[in-house]
Amino acid sequence: MAGRGTRPTLEEVAALAGVGRGTVSRVINGSPRVSPRARDAVLAAIDELGYVPNRAARTLVTRRTETVALVIAESELRLFDEPFFAGMIRGVSAALAETGLQLLLALARSPAEYARLEGYLTAQHVDGVLLTSLHAADPLPGRLEASGVPTVLGGRPPGVEPVSYVDVDNRSGARLAVEHLVGRGRRRIATIAGPQDMGVGIDRLTGYRTALAEAGLPELVAYGDFSEASGIAAAEELLALDPELDAIFAADDPMALGAVRVLRRHGRDVPGDVAVVGFEDSPSAALSDPPLSTVHQSAEEMGREMTRLLLARINGEPLAEPVVILPPHLVVRASS
Repeated sequence: MAGRGTRPTLEEVAALAGVGRGTVSRVINGSPRVSPRARDAVLAAIDELGYVPNRAARTLVTRRTETVALVIAESELRLFDEPFFAGMIRGVSAALAETGLQLLLALARSPAEYARLEGYLTAQHVDGVLLTSLHAADPLPGRLEASGVPTVLGGRPPGVEPVSYVDVDNRSGARLAVEHLVGRGRRRIATIAGPQDMGVGIDRLTGYRTALAEAGLPELVAYGDFSEASGIAAAEELLALDPELDAIFAADDPMALGAVRVLRRHGRDVPGDVAVVGFEDSPSAALSDPPLSTVHQSAEEMGREMTRLLLARINGEPLAEPVVILPPHLVVRASS
């Protein structure tokens, strides 16, 4: 506020907003335990008074760094090539926007990178960690929790019992895709499965196999790593194994789009000869030629839910549902 000689205080913000000091503190710390009306009143008072939290003092008192880390266990190439990660980052950023917390993005793939990152994250440099794209029985979540660092995972990791995670119902989504293809009269349905050291890869393959078993149809499986290049290689393998295949379900959109390229190169019409369905509903799916049928999942919603759970854990609030499973739905377009 213009003309003030001293910094506005937390008590002045509370008085102007007509709420208690604790409510103002919860709004500033990003707690979800505040009504929208009270939150709006506090934010308006902060804006009117020009209140700026004393970060240094708060850090000494609360032992908080006001920083949350998002750790993606992938390379830079995967991060920038796959739209899923961009969506998750948008969701996390949106959820942190009104909390005043800073977002630290970290990538880790090699053992050496993991060791350095673990040392940093467990040394009180961050208040909590969001961790996604885990492979195999990754020890990092358990080590973070053991060090007192609240951690929320994106995706169900194999071989790990996390305190809290957010995922899509991947098995159900894969079943939707395959049941759609069966309903369209397809009988030689192949899949390009994701990595089997990741929960998402395992679950989508399980959903595919369950739907085929219920329909009494044979399996035809090749594997990729969620990249378009791996989808191209897997589609070539599938055509060599069964030149008469009439449908492909790919465990993500980039692999599905790679399969479409291969089919066209071999003179196969999509969907006339071979129908194709992906998983993700990425922006490129609707813009492809033909537009790609795909199972919708919202990476942004996953990011928001992960952040909501992490903020609650940082603030010591009990979680009624520490695991959130988001429902998928099928988006049918011209490719199937």
